[in-house]
Amino acid sequence: MIKTLIIGSVWPEPKSSAAGSHMMQLIAALQSHNYQITFASASQKSERAVDLSQLGIDQLEIKLNDSSFDDFITSLTPEMVIFDRFMTEEQFGWRVSENCPNAMRVLNTEDLHGLRKAREMAVMEGRAFDRSYYFNDTAKREIASIFRSDLSLIISDYEMELLQSEFNVNTALLHYFPFAMEAISATTQNMLPAFSQRRYFISIGNFLHAPNYHAVLQLKEVIWPLIRSKLPEAELHIYGSYMPQKMHQFHNESNGFILKGTVEDANEVMKQAKVCLAPLRFGAGLKGKLVEAMCNGTPCVTTSVGAEGLFGTHEPNGYVEDDPGQFAEKAIQLYTNEAEWSDKQRNGFQLINDRFSRTEHEQNLGNKISEIKNALTKHRSQNFMGAMLLHQSLHSTKFMSKWIEEKNK
Repeated sequence: MIKTLIIGSVWPEPKSSAAGSHMMQLIAALQSHNYQITFASASQKSERAVDLSQLGIDQLEIKLNDSSFDDFITSLTPEMVIFDRFMTEEQFGWRVSENCPNAMRVLNTEDLHGLRKAREMAVMEGRAFDRSYYFNDTAKREIASIFRSDLSLIISDYEMELLQSEFNVNTALLHYFPFAMEAISATTQNMLPAFSQRRYFISIGNFLHAPNYHAVLQLKEVIWPLIRSKLPEAELHIYGSYMPQKMHQFHNESNGFILKGTVEDANEVMKQAKVCLAPLRFGAGLKGKLVEAMCNGTPCVTTSVGAEGLFGTHEPNGYVEDDPGQFAEKAIQLYTNEAEWSDKQRNGFQLINDRFSRTEHEQNLGNKISEIKNALTKHRSQNFMGAMLLHQSLHSTKFMSKWIEEKNK
């Protein structure tokens, strides 16, 4: 058994976010290889958080900027430490390196925060996106974290390519670990509600995540009025946790724009919906709502940002449109044309089974970790950039100067 510590940026909430679901898939993958897991986090645990102890996982609350972590990890002596997102690696990576230098360090990116930030900056500035946006401060911190780690888990094949082409990250430091889903059998497919049994459009997301709020804003102000003008009886149901107060004004039952809030079982409301709408203007990674829609046989209309890394060479389970007018037209088309709807639904089932096989991705992850762990010294010797970024002198002159300046005051 490989003793593994996962340091979570948050406690996993699979019913609230795709990141929470993906973390649970990562935990399942590790347990399928008989890893012994301890999960620790410095964040506040909400009532939506999973009780990991029911999975045989030790849970521990830790403190930021506190040497008690050094005592804890020295006592635990993990063979592998997984940092949940780059901010966690920044906070705890140097402590792991100092106290457990032989532990393999793995970064679970979830998505590239620097890429999401780059796109958000372009949207907020009202400018066309270009590669200059890649070089933002978030990206610099995140790429440094990737180099410092022995391995980084990347959820999207688009981001795998981007890291290599734009940031010169060696492929040996990266591993593609997307959503790992159970196959959708013909029996399961046939049990899902048919076209005639479904009755509304749906949009869903965790609203702590800015792209989801802006997608709903796009629906409210631009896309839904176009759809409603052609389908005056249609309804759009908006689901998601952590809805901000400013969203409450969007609710308008007479116009069919209905905020539903948090839902206990997202699959249940997704399978009752006819079409999923995801007009994302910025973001990164894989969109859990679209994978969830495919699993429940619900065709989608999304943007190129929403579709990124999702379809590969497969036909989409709906349409990809960046123009709001075309987006609305395709949504209406899917909502009213049963033959087309059924065809797109089949595409989704095929895509889940071909691209997001749990068995395949769990096996690939186990193989990759074993490969690096069994030759860790050699692996690190080929990552000079990472060694350089771990060296204590990188910022020592800066902070020594600041300390002297304060002392002289």
